[in-house]
Amino acid sequence: MVEIVPLLLLGVFSGFIAGLLGVGGGLIIVPALLYLLAGDIEQSMLMHSAIGTALAVIIFTSLSSVWAHHRHGAIYWRYFIKLMPSILLGAFSGAIITQYLSFDFLRIFFAIFEVTVALMMWFGISTSGHADNLSRWVWLITGYLIGLISAIVGIGGGTMSTPFLTYNKVDIKNAIATSAAIGLPIAIAGSIGFIVVGWRLNTTSGLGFIHTEALLSISIMSVLFAPLGAKIAHSVDSKRLKKFFALFLLLLGVWVLNF
Repeated sequence: MVEIVPLLLLGVFSGFIAGLLGVGGGLIIVPALLYLLAGDIEQSMLMHSAIGTALAVIIFTSLSSVWAHHRHGAIYWRYFIKLMPSILLGAFSGAIITQYLSFDFLRIFFAIFEVTVALMMWFGISTSGHADNLSRWVWLITGYLIGLISAIVGIGGGTMSTPFLTYNKVDIKNAIATSAAIGLPIAIAGSIGFIVVGWRLNTTSGLGFIHTEALLSISIMSVLFAPLGAKIAHSVDSKRLKKFFALFLLLLGVWVLNF
């Protein structure tokens, strides 16, 4: 049995960060579960269980975070609609693909991905155009890649959709709020995929690759604290928030790389 108190504390912190940065909390949950579930799940399935559980938690965290951001009128729903169809397909297929990937591959892929995005955001790499001028195919391809990679590494997509939107001249606060909404379809499709794959491989962690004890413990607290993070996000300077987001990703990426 996994100790409940660390899981509850993880829910508090991940929920707060999810609301603050629109990342769904998976960036914190996956590394933490690698440590917390290590004695409960064999290593060959550890990364898969951490990712699957993180995606399931994001379903509940996103609902809470999205409502808080929506009340501030910060979500650009037109961008959400453009990304959603291909995001659903990408997230489900990404979850299915993970059954063919090893623990070390997933861990290294996760870490390199985080560090790369962190550097892009820190140096403020952006385009001269604007999101409103992007073609339909750019939205479809981008959505698929966001869903695919998000499901593989167990995140709500904010680490890609936020940089994608800011790269295309969307204000960081609106990008974070919109990314929070994008995390919901990713989490739903990805979770279904991990349940299907886990049951096929006869895992014992709960619902397929989803560890039910960790899911319930983390979700309860994350739902309570996500609105607090969202509230603070709208009172913080945009440039500082962007730098903090980048530094946060960099530190987590380095930690997972050395796990």
